[in-house]
Amino acid sequence: MNVTTEELDALQELINIGVGRAASLLNEMVDSHIQLQTPFVKVLTLSDAYEELAPRFRDESLATVRLGFTGSFYGTAGLIFPTDSASTLVSVLTGEEAGSADLDAVKISTLSEIGNIVINGVMGSLTNVLKQHVNYTLPIYLEDTIENLLLSSDESNSKILLAQARFAIEQLEIIGDILLIFLVGTFDVLINAINEELQII
Repeated sequence: MNVTTEELDALQELINIGVGRAASLLNEMVDSHIQLQTPFVKVLTLSDAYEELAPRFRDESLATVRLGFTGSFYGTAGLIFPTDSASTLVSVLTGEEAGSADLDAVKISTLSEIGNIVINGVMGSLTNVLKQHVNYTLPIYLEDTIENLLLSSDESNSKILLAQARFAIEQLEIIGDILLIFLVGTFDVLINAINEELQII
């Protein structure tokens, strides 16, 4: 299914709403003011997503939080950022010094919580506005290369909804990518639900 400009604009608006909600929740958790923005949203195949991201992340170990979802549509959602940026983000949020022995101890739990908040914000926006229902698995944290994260997937025919999430924290900018992966059939369900909502508005 090809996505029209109007459908892509609607997807970006829904993701922006979800990211905004996630930023509000993160701001409640920490003293720092956090801004989250999504400069772009793209719909890609797994191989195209790899070609897009590989030049930026080739041979780099990435910190990833992902969870599965089932229901009206199903697949995997993940929040990905370079490991160094992840460590910096955790350091800012927890007060642990970058490079300290204690940082790794809190990194996994902190990033899992951040990933859970951001992913649930985005998925909640999609499902609430489109009046769909999904169930989530528990978030999983892992570190791996972009090649293994994308090309090892069993869902080779999946469509990827790729949204770049830009974090701005007290003049410190950290960039991460939100990857929403849908099986082709259920991606069509998502687009059809968007078109139904567009007709109502």
